[in-house]
Parts: sequence; structure tokens; C-alpha cells
Amino acid sequence: MSETMTGGCQCRRVRYTAQIASDDAYLCHCTMCRRATGGASIAFVSVPLEAMSWNGEPDWYRSSPIAERPFCAACGTPLGFRFVDDATNMDVTIGSFDDPSRFKPVHNYATESILPAWQDTSHLPGFRSDENSNVTERWMKSVGKLPG
Repeated sequence: MSETMTGGCQCRRVRYTAQIASDDAYLCHCTMCRRATGGASIAFVSVPLEAMSWNGEPDWYRSSPIAERPFCAACGTPLGFRFVDDATNMDVTIGSFDDPSRFKPVHNYATESILPAWQDTSHLPGFRSDENSNVTERWMKSVGKLPG
């Protein structure tokens, strides 16, 4: 069953609506995605191009001879990946959705580039951001509340 979902960049200059038919997502570990996002990997969901509409056109970076990536030049948010020629789908960054909780990873891609130390971090201790007084005090002083 298809669901209309929204998302966009951090500053909200670029927004999108996507018709999502599946919860299936994946992690890309390729070197190019790591460099494009600054992360150890990036989570994507594949969406048919005709199921995407933009409200505020993203900027596009031709990241290789075969692909380009939408992003916001104002705040730097990476929004996805698509092939330049004959693309029928684009991969949208999970973190750019307003509510990404429905998506579940079903595979890893570019496993030759996986950073093994970052594959399973479930054994590490966890800390809530509202437990960090340095961050909490700065938010409270600046805007009077913690980010939602």
C-alpha cells in the first residue's frame, strides 16, 4: 500500500513529497557515498522518479560520470542519489524524511567498502542528548527549548 510521505533539508528550503510503496531500505557503504555524506554509510530508500515531487528545487551535484546527487546548497543536507542516464528511480536519504521510522534496512550495498568497526554498534553505551548539560544549556539559552 502506497503512502504519501514528506521530507526535505534541515533549513526547509528544499521540500519533497514521495509516494512510498515499500518499507525496504538499504545502507550504502561505497566510498563516494561516505564522502558525499560524511558518514560511515548512508541509508537510502529507492523511489520511482514519477513518485517524487519537489517543492523548492534541490541543487544537484554531478558526483561521478554516471550519477548526480540532490542537496541543499543553503544548509548542506544530502537528499539522495540518481543515475544521470535512463534513471527510473532515485534513492532518497532516509534521514531527510520527516518521519523515517517506517523504513527497515534489508541489505547492505558496496560491501567491499564496509568499515567493519561501524557495522554493529549495538554493544556501545547510549546517551540521550537531553542528558548532555553542555548541549541542553546552549539550546535553552538560545531558544528556550530543546529541539524536537
